[in-house]
Amino acid sequence: MARTSVADYLLDFERLGSEQAYAEPQGYRLHRESYASVAATAFRFARELNVRQILKGERVVLWGPNSAAWVAAFLGCANRGVIAVPMDDAASPDFVVRVFHQVGARLLVCSRDHAQPGLPTLFFKGFQSALSAQSPAALASENVSSDDPLEIVFTSGTTAEPKGVVISHGNVLANVAPLEQQIAGYSKFARLVHPLRFLNLLPLSHVFGQFLGIYLPPLLRGTVLFQESLKPGDVISTIRTRFGRHREAREIPRGLCRRGRRTLSAPLVDVPPHSSEIWMEVLGVYFRRGSP
Repeated sequence: MARTSVADYLLDFERLGSEQAYAEPQGYRLHRESYASVAATAFRFARELNVRQILKGERVVLWGPNSAAWVAAFLGCANRGVIAVPMDDAASPDFVVRVFHQVGARLLVCSRDHAQPGLPTLFFKGFQSALSAQSPAALASENVSSDDPLEIVFTSGTTAEPKGVVISHGNVLANVAPLEQQIAGYSKFARLVHPLRFLNLLPLSHVFGQFLGIYLPPLLRGTVLFQESLKPGDVISTIRTRFGRHREAREIPRGLCRRGRRTLSAPLVDVPPHSSEIWMEVLGVYFRRGSP
């Protein structure tokens, strides 16, 4: 699919509908959002920008932890041609306020503990409720082209004046397109490992974090799990509890062949002893030594 702007990703989100897009810890539970839900929130936010008369080329600062609401706000900005200014969740309030004024931002979208007096603000917590007056229906993008700025990414300096790098829609699309072309050739095999899960430990305020958290997952109908803690023990625990083994071998064949059950096997004579276990984890299929 040829895209002219990042806003076109909302079409993918709508197409994927009820597929699970994001999961994030909220206390002792895991909050989940579908692709359709994220798209609807993005369109609501885009209309909110219209109501606030925040126009194409103007700036909105995004400051908070990774979340589905963050993604919706980012894509809502892209839809209107509004330039997002993502800030690291750990950035100091003084630095963020300086950036806000330097870029002439019109709105701060942040977590409640980042609220700054005197700045027009929307909060990520309760984001959908705050936008409930706006329609979730699809909204055509505001004549956004690949040459238009998508975001301004700042380095986290504390002494000198903040310096930002302007990233255009075309910059992102040029990097995603080759990956999408390669992935398309393997899409028919995706059912073997669906649902494919991404554990995203990178902040969405960084471009690489956006690639892993926004642009690549929908190409694979994947689900992104946001992890709050980066402690090795917590990460391992999350992998064990949220990314457990794939289906049992006896369940896999049902999706492989409608006419009957089939056992996949492969000769593993000249391979390391644990290769079958590795493939089992990667493909979700148990391999058996020797021939059937």
